[in-house]
Amino acid sequence: MPKAGSIQNLKLVREELGPPAVDEVCVQVEAIGLNFADIFAMQGLYSATPQGSFIPGLEFAGVITAVGAHVQEWKVGDRVMGATKFGGYVSHINSHHRYVIGLPEGWSFEEGAGFLVQGLTAYYALTELGNLKKGMTVLIHSAAGGVGILANRICKKYDAYTIGTVGQAGKVDFLRQEEAYDDVILRDDDFYEKLVSALNDRPLNLIMECIGGKVLMQGWKAMAPMGRMVVYGNASFTTHGSRPNYPRLYWRFLRRPQIDPLRLPTQNKSLMGFNLIYLYEQTDLMHELLNGLQALQLRPQYVGHVFSFNQMYEAIHLFQQGKTVGKVVVKI
Repeated sequence: MPKAGSIQNLKLVREELGPPAVDEVCVQVEAIGLNFADIFAMQGLYSATPQGSFIPGLEFAGVITAVGAHVQEWKVGDRVMGATKFGGYVSHINSHHRYVIGLPEGWSFEEGAGFLVQGLTAYYALTELGNLKKGMTVLIHSAAGGVGILANRICKKYDAYTIGTVGQAGKVDFLRQEEAYDDVILRDDDFYEKLVSALNDRPLNLIMECIGGKVLMQGWKAMAPMGRMVVYGNASFTTHGSRPNYPRLYWRFLRRPQIDPLRLPTQNKSLMGFNLIYLYEQTDLMHELLNGLQALQLRPQYVGHVFSFNQMYEAIHLFQQGKTVGKVVVKI
């Protein structure tokens, strides 16, 4: 990206990559995972977007082709998946050795490229911020997306009761057939009534919130005392075009939910938010979370769509439209 602002600025270029530094490994990338943060960064709407020219991409999987002089735990030929603070849309990458982990036995590169960012997002939101406990009732928005699928699987390790929501009717059948949600709701004009019915007098303890707008407030209203809402995205600000629709964004910004902090003690509810980019600066914490996530022994990510590298625009466009199921991956 010569500069942020429009996805059409994204160009395929060839440049020389030097050898890895003493504490780095060079990975020949086989697959790249797409994330909504990529879209917001390319459109210039993400606060963590680098200034000037940058390469999008937060996660990848591939094979180590070179090892820095001080690196001991990796060797050439190791299959790994990695996370990066941008720079992932590439055929080769030099990465600090602590930002790659081994690809689990039997996993494909596509599955590896779709696990780290969304797995860490789900695990950190649920266990660290949400204080997930056995038997809780959890509402998971965008339930058929990469984060939603992994969040549900994590919740099931805690015997939680999960209610998933989707924006398109076709995704309901997929979740009921492929993922063990206890209930699935289509977000429409009757969403609140459907949510109350699905709860069936259960206390709503935890919400994985990534939609915003009216849906956020409806979830907040339904949430029980001592409940926690964890905000990790805002799909209502997503645009389907190459550039942001600023009049529409401004209108939605003016009408955004406003929760009064002075009323929180009376309501006895908690509202939290986080940005996964923060974890990249906290390497020890990231590894601690990864250890906890890996200990759950989750099934590999569901990869719903695979594109070739020269189909990057098509992959991004489909991803923007919200029509995808599971993870969208681009193969090199």
